Amino acid sequence: MELFPPIPLAEWRDCKETLHRFAQVVGKIRLAASVRRNHWWNVPFHLTGRGITTRPMGRAEDNPFTIDFDFVGHQLVATSLDGTEVSFPLSGRSVASFHRATLDALAVLGVRVDIPVPHPFDLPDAARPFSEDTEHAAYDPVQVNRYWRVLSQVALVLEEFAAGFSGKGSPVHHFWHTFDIAYSRFSGQHVEQPAEADPVTREAYSHEVISFGFWFGDDTFPEPAFYSYTAPEPPGLAEEPLVPGSARWVARSGSHLAVLRYDDARAEADPCAAVLAFYDSAYRAGAGRADWDVAGLACPGGITDQHLAAPPA
Repeated sequence: MELFPPIPLAEWRDCKETLHRFAQVVGKIRLAASVRRNHWWNVPFHLTGRGITTRPMGRAEDNPFTIDFDFVGHQLVATSLDGTEVSFPLSGRSVASFHRATLDALAVLGVRVDIPVPHPFDLPDAARPFSEDTEHAAYDPVQVNRYWRVLSQVALVLEEFAAGFSGKGSPVHHFWHTFDIAYSRFSGQHVEQPAEADPVTREAYSHEVISFGFWFGDDTFPEPAFYSYTAPEPPGLAEEPLVPGSARWVARSGSHLAVLRYDDARAEADPCAAVLAFYDSAYRAGAGRADWDVAGLACPGGITDQHLAAPPA
């Protein structure tokens, strides 16, 4: 199994656009059927041994259900707590076909979910209902399986990085709106958002945060990359050093992203170590400039009890 296999955006752009919209259909079901959590943590997907999952949702007294993407068998699988399971193949479907099949599968489970806005979120065709999208129908099993393998490998690196922090931190989770995988650290400091901020932004950035993640590329940055940002951005952030040497600060939407290109990480002698070092350098840049208690929030080896962390006498 190759570590960080090549996944250039140009090779699977059409497939990615189709899969992204499939994920948004199910993600919006999750949004409608789950209990709201701070910073929208109820909404993203989590990784499984065969794909990604919504986790159980619905009301405990109403036969909770789960929707899983199986990227090994290339099926969508909907399961209810009473053991009923419905699945259908992902290949050969348009977004419209996928949307209908998903709702039909839920109906078999006795589940009805009303999606308030059944359109893509923050995509070029946001005005077109999922039910009318016959344009995006490019699901390729080989490319999708590769996406899931990369996602799984990156998730493990992020889990290892997350172990070194004892403060409030998010799960490692896969966001369906931006199609990235991310983990965030918080200082505990409240941030007042401007009155014109949209509801998604207000909740996501209600507290000082440093986020770390990976995306597969889009029209604004057309290649896969590891990234980090600090919000709100402290003065002088982009003057801080990053490692490895190929990492750089990129101006984006009035702030800066720390970016390590996926192919540059792959070229390192130890790619996982290079990504961990990149995330750590971006964290120290943001936390140092924002005056976080870096030493107090440290959790070496994933252990907070210093008695346990100390070597035996």
